[in-house]
Amino acid sequence: MAPKVLGSALVTAKWLSEAVRAGRVGTSLRVLDASWYPPEERNARQEFKERHIPGASFFDIEECRDKSSPYTFMLPSESHFADYVGRLGVSNDTHVVVYDGDKLGAFYAPRAWWMFRAFGHKEVSVLNGGFKNWVKEGHPVTAEVSQPAPAVFKAKLNRALLKTFEEMMHNVGSLRFQVVDSRTEGWFRGTELDQGLESGHIPGAVNIPFHSFLTETGHEKSIEEIQQIFREKKVDLSKPLAATCHKGVTACHIALAAYLCGKRDVAVYDGSWSEWSHRAPPRYKVSELKRSK
Repeated sequence: MAPKVLGSALVTAKWLSEAVRAGRVGTSLRVLDASWYPPEERNARQEFKERHIPGASFFDIEECRDKSSPYTFMLPSESHFADYVGRLGVSNDTHVVVYDGDKLGAFYAPRAWWMFRAFGHKEVSVLNGGFKNWVKEGHPVTAEVSQPAPAVFKAKLNRALLKTFEEMMHNVGSLRFQVVDSRTEGWFRGTELDQGLESGHIPGAVNIPFHSFLTETGHEKSIEEIQQIFREKKVDLSKPLAATCHKGVTACHIALAAYLCGKRDVAVYDGSWSEWSHRAPPRYKVSELKRSK
């Protein structure tokens, strides 16, 4: 059954609800709740235990990451990812649908979507509108936690979808690819602290806050609207493009938006500003605040 999608990266709540009601969630279709919130605000795992989409499993981004890195949510190793998603019942033949419970409609789900793609998995989609719209539209929820049978997942990192600090540094001089920063305008310009860090941006980067691609209801905007956003920022989707943000999460919204427009090869700078702010020389951190002093 082909997903009803806005591009192959999204499924509608109606389509997923029909799949749930028909009992299709299983070895060929897995639903993952990829929610994460600041601990002082909300408890994602506890909320999952209280209610989630029937048959869903909890994708814990705190567990599925490189814990040895000083930066927050860096990609885990191939073996770590393969073992983790295998325990969630995901094989290389499984269609994975990810969602989160953020009030915006999507926040961490595109990160999980990109992680699967980065490790070579093609059949992965984001639930358009997220859990908040799933509930709003009256689709079923449950507190019953399913125990999927373990599966074998073979992960192979697609390096074309990932940018390292060294590659980003080299690009400042070479300009071999465009860079889009998905953070808020204040963080990008350097006029507001970026979650405690001195803010600013990578030289040459263009700012498109990630929520620009979402409607007021929390759904992805139309392909035509997304294309117009890129055009207005003079981002050429026919040329190489990398996305960055604070910690490699909302940058994945850029990758998703471009994917919906037919561009499948947007790379994400995994370390993003968390790494750049610590490792790049001062002249490579553009900030209006510095200039105004």
